[in-house]
Amino acid sequence: MPHITLKMYQGRTEEQKKAAAKALTEALQNTLGCTEEHVSVSIYDYDPAEWGEKVFYPEIMADEAHLYKKPDYKPI
Repeated sequence: MPHITLKMYQGRTEEQKKAAAKALTEALQNTLGCTEEHVSVSIYDYDPAEWGEKVFYPEIMADEAHLYKKPDYKPI
């Protein structure tokens, strides 16, 4: 605990994904006081055409009670 799932458009390199996972891990360590050993990060890539149907509406906007940072955009 804790676990982060990062979902984003495809196209980032493995190096970028590893850097993002590292930065997220460090942010949780600094903010929540947990150790690196307790943090896990999953990354899922999506084609931009799939984003609205598979992620934005069913996962992001459908669960606004748990959404701590709302997006300022709507998918095409």
